[in-house]
Amino acid sequence: MVNPDLCTEEEITTLVHRFYGRVRQDALLGPIFEAHVSDWPAHLAKLVDFWSGMLRGSGRFHGSPMRAHAALPDLEPTLFMQWLDLFHATTAELENEALRLRADEFAKKIAAALWQGYQQQQ
Repeated sequence: MVNPDLCTEEEITTLVHRFYGRVRQDALLGPIFEAHVSDWPAHLAKLVDFWSGMLRGSGRFHGSPMRAHAALPDLEPTLFMQWLDLFHATTAELENEALRLRADEFAKKIAAALWQGYQQQQ
């Protein structure tokens, strides 16, 4: 599944920064993220590590996305769908088709898993 030749670290960094730029400006998601992320440079670095691990197998990410999301109050399925829609809008701009397809595949699985896990924790 992971492939170090799929893309470069620069492509992942671009994807993550563009995507979370959109998230921060989004009327639904922006306020949630702004309320819970106090250090955006550190958060973005962690997200780059996460996606590098998912896509390239770098193994740099250490953490528990499920635990972090389960701690958030009042999440709804529409928020996860909005996250996914913004992600797809961002990947649609990528020139690297293989990266776009793999990232979209992972994002869909991540959104579903986080929502399912969130429901079980509530």
